[in-house]
Amino acid sequence: MFMRVDRLITELPPPKKQDPNAAAALQELLGGKYGEMSTLGNYMFQSFNFRSKDKLRPFYSLVASITAEELAHVELVSNGVAMLNNGPDKPGGDEMAGGDITKSPFEAMQDIRLASAFLSNGGGATPVNANGASWNNDFVTTTGNVIFDLLHNFHLECGARLHKLRVYETLSADDATGREVCGYLLVRGSVHAHSYALAIKKLTGVEIEKMLPTPNIPLANIPECQKYLNEGSHRRLYTWSPNDYQEISGIWSNDEVALPGDPPGPLEVVEGMPDGGKIHQLQGVPSAFTPDYAPEEFYEIASKLYKASR
Repeated sequence: MFMRVDRLITELPPPKKQDPNAAAALQELLGGKYGEMSTLGNYMFQSFNFRSKDKLRPFYSLVASITAEELAHVELVSNGVAMLNNGPDKPGGDEMAGGDITKSPFEAMQDIRLASAFLSNGGGATPVNANGASWNNDFVTTTGNVIFDLLHNFHLECGARLHKLRVYETLSADDATGREVCGYLLVRGSVHAHSYALAIKKLTGVEIEKMLPTPNIPLANIPECQKYLNEGSHRRLYTWSPNDYQEISGIWSNDEVALPGDPPGPLEVVEGMPDGGKIHQLQGVPSAFTPDYAPEEFYEIASKLYKASR
């Protein structure tokens, strides 16, 4: 089962401006071939279909626990997309009237790469890539062969690293929101690639972790990765459960250390999940009818429901 917590896996800085083309670039990290929907879909169904769970408990626990983190990554990227599409909050923005839509408030969308994000989704995220092509089941590999699946997962995490680096390179230096998403995911994706490499080594003896990092760009070269490296996130694997999946310590153990080029130290299994950060509110957009043309009515209804629930 899954438990949901009303926080993001890490806090994102608010955008300085509305930047729908940057949001479209982030969509590649959500619905692209190596995006978070792919890592989630692969690990989730591999964990559902895993054979001989008791016999192979550390490997099952690894895939199952990372599944939960990938769901949090889907949420993180989706919030980043929505924040960039909508831009910074405006004082009293949720209290404004619908405005005069005859003045073409979204005329600029004619020149936006992913106009459907506004025309269909009101500036929100959906499981599509940067060009609007839908994510699909063809990106999921679940063979039942534990070595094959782990090797596929290692390839997937290396591909995701390439994805994130390229998206990072498209974002302007003042895009704190988008670059924070990339920086955090680069650190955590490195952890997952490392963990799958160690799992393969435990099963086969092949030291595939010596291929890392792939692509060969140290995380220390990326400013947005620094605080996560300094706090040791590159050495932590979370169980995402108060009681289960602790067997991952058989793979992610104190006998192993951080990858060369990263701050040194032993690997660490942490029970539970990261503390995380707050979720951005996302103001209503009256001219796009989100939540609708008279938001004050919704606030009145929500207030009554909240009082009734106390």
